[in-house]
Amino acid sequence: MKVSISSLVAESCPGMQAGIIKASVVNSETSDGLWEELQTEASRIAATYATDTLSKRPAIAGTRKAYKTFGKDPARYRVSSEALCRRAIRGLDLYRINTLVDLINVVSMRSGYSIGGFDADRIEGDMVLGVGTADDVFHGIGRGLLNIEGMPVYRDNVGGVGTPTSDEERTKITMETTHLLITINAYAPEMPLDECMQWTIELLGKYAHATDVESYIIK
Repeated sequence: MKVSISSLVAESCPGMQAGIIKASVVNSETSDGLWEELQTEASRIAATYATDTLSKRPAIAGTRKAYKTFGKDPARYRVSSEALCRRAIRGLDLYRINTLVDLINVVSMRSGYSIGGFDADRIEGDMVLGVGTADDVFHGIGRGLLNIEGMPVYRDNVGGVGTPTSDEERTKITMETTHLLITINAYAPEMPLDECMQWTIELLGKYAHATDVESYIIK
């Protein structure tokens, strides 16, 4: 499977990079150790940002700018990393889902990047980052039919699989996921991307018994 960025996104969002991680993994219920890491990160976010300053965080601001570039309102369709951090700032309970999803959430909160997590076995063919249209049919995880017109979207041979707001039901991570694909989407630099990728890989080894890890950066 090849992952690439379309010329439309590359030209409209100069400097955008994505870190790609593929691995064989073992998913499980979230351990207390991982949950503690998530709660610690939530506390750090709450102590560092307010809801009215969060959108100026470089990684989040860069993704919001991409939405505006393509005609999407980022206040109505929030970037996933921003939505997660807002929950932490407001003192709302975080979702405890499973090891792989919660691990991705830890990295997203720390880095500010929107991160896609997919069951690689459910992806058909190669994946290209383009822009959503009015004709795209996209079922966001837990959200139902989502209007992705104007959103950056990864597509495979079947259709959309991931946007900065939500991933698609068809390729979502489940407890049966054994081959993982992660996209760390850096529309503006914040945490160094190579450092973010290495930390993600370390967490995958620690909590998801990751093997056969492959990683690279596309731009």
